[in-house]
Amino acid sequence: MTLTFAVSAGKGKEATPRRRGPGVRGTLTGWAFAGPATLVVVGLSLFPAVWAFFISRTKWNGIAEPENIGWRNYERLAQDPDLAAAAQHTLLLTALFVPSSIAAGMVIATALNQKIRLIGFYRTCIFVPYVASAASTGILAGYVFNPQFGGVNEVLRRVGLPPQQFLEDPAQAMIVVCVIALWGEVGFTSVVYLAALQDVPRELIEAATVDGASRWRIFRSVTLPQLRPVTLFASVWQTITALQLFDLIYTTTRGGPMNSTQTIVYYVYELAFQTRRLGYGAAVAYLLFAVTLLLTALVIWRSRRSGEEAF
Repeated sequence: MTLTFAVSAGKGKEATPRRRGPGVRGTLTGWAFAGPATLVVVGLSLFPAVWAFFISRTKWNGIAEPENIGWRNYERLAQDPDLAAAAQHTLLLTALFVPSSIAAGMVIATALNQKIRLIGFYRTCIFVPYVASAASTGILAGYVFNPQFGGVNEVLRRVGLPPQQFLEDPAQAMIVVCVIALWGEVGFTSVVYLAALQDVPRELIEAATVDGASRWRIFRSVTLPQLRPVTLFASVWQTITALQLFDLIYTTTRGGPMNSTQTIVYYVYELAFQTRRLGYGAAVAYLLFAVTLLLTALVIWRSRRSGEEAF
């Protein structure tokens, strides 16, 4: 009896083969495909970042021999009035762009979540500006907001309103840049919120409807809490987008008029490629990197502590 049971158990073990891992050959095959791409990514991101740090501790114009000056470039950051002005412009752009993109994306996503005819066409139209390059968007916007022959001023003339200077007015330029950035970036937040809205449990909405809640009450008390992780993710993403905005400013105002749209990224460009102060420009770039990293880490830490993980 015992012998029969042992034989049966042995046969059962033989009938169930062990799952083997990929092995050395499989691992080498995987690295053969992923290795070249990994080297390219590391070479184009990690190596320039490390090299830029060493440049930030030198005085160098890109041609002559670099002079090692230690941390003096970083000590000058707190005494640079142009950097302080660029930081103020960057904060203003971020304060205008991030809440507007979040609110507009949520409203558009709610509208696109309805069951209407040609809904696929409408969704495509919203997302197309995000796919287009920011450089082409800036060039097109330069014609649209041109004070002399732009389309926006033509509409204002037809409705009896005075024409505006837009990108040539220091008081209006940053607001116009924010509007252009919204036109190009709102498709991203709309798609993210649309995907989140489709994941909201229908049972919660139906239960609230049965209880007699209005549509606004359902959205505020049921849908909106479900969108908090997505809102957190979109806020961090759009904040980084605003802090790193360069190509749109380059193709529209080039930091003008009167440096009213000169952000930190554009200031780094002017330092490195126009005045040839590569060392100081690298130090400013590392300051922006540190601020962005610290802000993102604080938001992620706060979200995980509150239980609303979005990353």
